[in-house]
Amino acid sequence: MKELYKEMMGLLNKEESFVLATIFDRTGSAPRTAGAKMIVHKDGSIIGTIGGGRLEANAIKFAVQAFESKETSMKPFDLTSEDVDAMDMICGGKGEVLIDFIDANNENNKVVYEAARKIQKNREKAWFITVLDNGSDEHGVRKQQCIVKPDKTLIGDIDCDPYILEKLIAGPAKISIHAEVIDNQRFLVEPLRPSGTVYIFGAGHVSQRIAPLCETVGFKTVVLDDREDYANRKRFAEPTELMVIDSFNKLPDLHINEDSYLVIVSRGHLYDKIVLEQVLRSDARYIGMIGSRSKRDKIYNALLSEGYTEEEIKHVYSPIGTSICAETPEEIAVSIVGELIKVRAQGEGTKKKNSDSGDCCHMSGK
Repeated sequence: MKELYKEMMGLLNKEESFVLATIFDRTGSAPRTAGAKMIVHKDGSIIGTIGGGRLEANAIKFAVQAFESKETSMKPFDLTSEDVDAMDMICGGKGEVLIDFIDANNENNKVVYEAARKIQKNREKAWFITVLDNGSDEHGVRKQQCIVKPDKTLIGDIDCDPYILEKLIAGPAKISIHAEVIDNQRFLVEPLRPSGTVYIFGAGHVSQRIAPLCETVGFKTVVLDDREDYANRKRFAEPTELMVIDSFNKLPDLHINEDSYLVIVSRGHLYDKIVLEQVLRSDARYIGMIGSRSKRDKIYNALLSEGYTEEEIKHVYSPIGTSICAETPEEIAVSIVGELIKVRAQGEGTKKKNSDSGDCCHMSGK
């Protein structure tokens, strides 16, 4: 997302207007596609994606029209089941797309989007607020935008009651993209914070508890296993993404980066080691492995004999999770997700840690 804000500022600095298409969910929940953004140029070319298919094609059409009207509007969508399956879309395929004309001649746009770019780059927290006149579903409306920081600092010009802004960022907007109508104005709230992707290696009973909890606190969640009878929709509900892989011996390209969180909870010590040795030198912000200290030490010793270093191994959180003496799968999930939240909140510089911390009771938990 930070690269998209960089692209936006590049266009504004060149005095080039554009349209930004953003998916919102009418119910205020946080499906994986909510918050997806796409820049549309005047010729219909795009940067980014909101999922492809009919929805994206329609959004491009509306965006091109917005260059003529120079107006912002909300467009509802209701996709077929085929569209939903193809795009990994919101359950039912219902929602709205904000077709936002960003005028390069408007100085407030430059101020707000430059602030958003810096916040994303520095991995800070803030909320991007778009205010629309009520009744904006069908017609272009007056639009205002600003950014609110956690200390209540406001960036950008906006005519709004400060109490309302404080109310908006005090609730679900802290985690998910959110919309609310107050006093004949519609407020669209987007968190400018790194949410991150959690990759869970193993689809056992602990993974079943971790995945929905991760989604609840704003992570995108991907579960990988080589057993289709474990990694399936009967065991994992949407929006958790499932990947049935050929083998843990060679993981697929997961595009692991500094916003990736890796949770290793496979079905045995051997598989945990196989996964760990493939991801240990990645750029992941977090790598956690379940199991007791004795199991961990055996794996670490084996890795050291294979050429991995003590410094690399110190990056691993094992035993995994915050120390709450968790025993049941549900408790272990709370412990693990709590640790993920802590690492995400701390931001830069959290990859390296003392690898001897962790929960006192994570003995197996596959």
